[in-house]
Amino acid sequence: MTELWTETGAGVLRLPSGRLVRGRGLRHPLDPAAPTPSYGLYLLGKQPPEVPWESGWLRWPDFRLPSDRAAARVVLADAWERAAGERVEIACGGGRGRTGTALACLAVLDGVPGEEAVAYVRRHYDRHAVETPWQRRYVRSFSAG
Repeated sequence: MTELWTETGAGVLRLPSGRLVRGRGLRHPLDPAAPTPSYGLYLLGKQPPEVPWESGWLRWPDFRLPSDRAAARVVLADAWERAAGERVEIACGGGRGRTGTALACLAVLDGVPGEEAVAYVRRHYDRHAVETPWQRRYVRSFSAG
């Protein structure tokens, strides 16, 4: 079993269930002393660089929404499941818009109502998370079922 994130780690969000997920901006180099994820989900408009851990890629252009909403639901649900026992990292370029939107969707999967999920992520992860009106609408319409 992989060790989990520490709640005080940079970018770590505690979901109501206790699951810990790290959000990160890929433009900011990973601190060499920081733990590495066991799984990373990268939200980018083009294929992400290779990483030495298991990873997935969801095509998601900057300031937009996922190119394939059905695929987004599958990979976000998988990331949420994995977070119960693995160090899961969600990352985009800056770590706020797409990453915040994905973290808010994970919060919905974790039981936070869609209309409250953006505020939850802004309170517990980054006050600037989820940058556009359409990202906020996407989270509100993202259902746990």
